[in-house]
Amino acid sequence: MIVFVGAGPGAEDLITVRGQQYLKEADIIIYAGSLVNPGLLQVKKEGCEVYNSAYMTLEEVLEVMYAGEKEGKRIVRLHTGDPCLYGAIREQMDALEERQIPYEVCPGVSSFCGAAAALHAEYTLPDISQSVVITRMAGRTPVPDKESIRSFAAHQATMVIFLSTGMLGKLQEELMAGGYPADTPAAIVYKATWPEEKVLRCMVSELEKTAADAQVTKTALIVVGRILEGEYERSLLYHPEFTTEFRQGKQEEQADE
Repeated sequence: MIVFVGAGPGAEDLITVRGQQYLKEADIIIYAGSLVNPGLLQVKKEGCEVYNSAYMTLEEVLEVMYAGEKEGKRIVRLHTGDPCLYGAIREQMDALEERQIPYEVCPGVSSFCGAAAALHAEYTLPDISQSVVITRMAGRTPVPDKESIRSFAAHQATMVIFLSTGMLGKLQEELMAGGYPADTPAAIVYKATWPEEKVLRCMVSELEKTAADAQVTKTALIVVGRILEGEYERSLLYHPEFTTEFRQGKQEEQADE
């Protein structure tokens, strides 16, 4: 069996219990060494083979999987965060399916969740934003035209932007051209949940300068939106006058009486 495991956002104790158990049982671990905390590998058993995929091509990763599966070994492919986001796992799963090799996916905590924790933020606040756009700037990996930063910015929803720290000048231009006012709150979260985590708060118009002043050039998420301000409407969910499936609102109780 081959298991794709989400390593979590960075901290060693933020991998899931299930994911850590797979690591303990693995005969072979192939981990994304450019982003995964190597401390997660401390639980591996004696004799476990470890490969750093940062130095490997897709074909080389697959060859390790094929050879290990042929020998009946338990293989963990360890990806950062949750592998469903920017993990390039589909091409690996398709290759395994072509050879009828069984696999499963163990989800993990994404770094965008770790960033929210670092910011003490809620991405979906009543009357402010009820949607979260997870996206990236176009770089060497293109982005479809209909999914440009500028087009998403027109919605004024909360945005979490991956893989774009090296293009912050262009990013802030596109955000403002799309409709975000220059004074829209923003934040740069460097290595969320890692010991060296940094939280840099600013406005959209200051993203490039803020990162430069802090010497942050990579491994950071950008969060944009009014959810980073202090004002919002109270949620109805726990309002004493709001009736739910489990609790009757006080006003309705009084009306019934």
